[in-house]
Amino acid sequence: MQTSCIQGDFWGGESNDGGQAEAVRAPFADGTLVVVPPAVEGDDAMLKAILPLTDVMSTGHHAAVSAGVQPGGTAAVIGDGAVGLCGVLAAKRLGAERIIILGRHEKRLEIARRFGATDVVTSRDKQAISEVQEMTKGGVESVLECVGTESSMDTAIGIARPGGAIGFVGVPHGSETINLSRMFYSNIALRGGVAPARA
Repeated sequence: MQTSCIQGDFWGGESNDGGQAEAVRAPFADGTLVVVPPAVEGDDAMLKAILPLTDVMSTGHHAAVSAGVQPGGTAAVIGDGAVGLCGVLAAKRLGAERIIILGRHEKRLEIARRFGATDVVTSRDKQAISEVQEMTKGGVESVLECVGTESSMDTAIGIARPGGAIGFVGVPHGSETINLSRMFYSNIALRGGVAPARA
């Protein structure tokens, strides 16, 4: 798990100044970086097209894998930003039969539908939990949490089916508490974190 290496760090951390420069020294680059294939070097259109693979697509994929998305299963994606939309793509690619997107931006929700979302929930918090619980008759086995707030994590826990899993990739901000009792009594797994884009 390259992104969680005990000798690792993050761009913008104490030992480096970030990764937005023209050139940057990448410690352990042979274990973290991927060389762009020669076929796309100098091809601006292709470089732009593959750019999402370096971050948002791999993060959405990590959420789907962490949530245990299976062929024929049901997945719910919380968040209609770039990572959530890539989570929809990943759930579809992994074979989910039903994909529920929870979001509030109509243009993004339309993209989610084109990417494979079968259901849309635009409400939030307890109302969203109630709607998803009702439409799925008990919750979703694979939940992709792609936001990182306390509200989004509460929703993820609230819509997970007993025995299900939550793949969380939203950078935690304001989510210091989670409903461990619900997770415990319903045997809900929680996996995720920083996406190993190289993998």
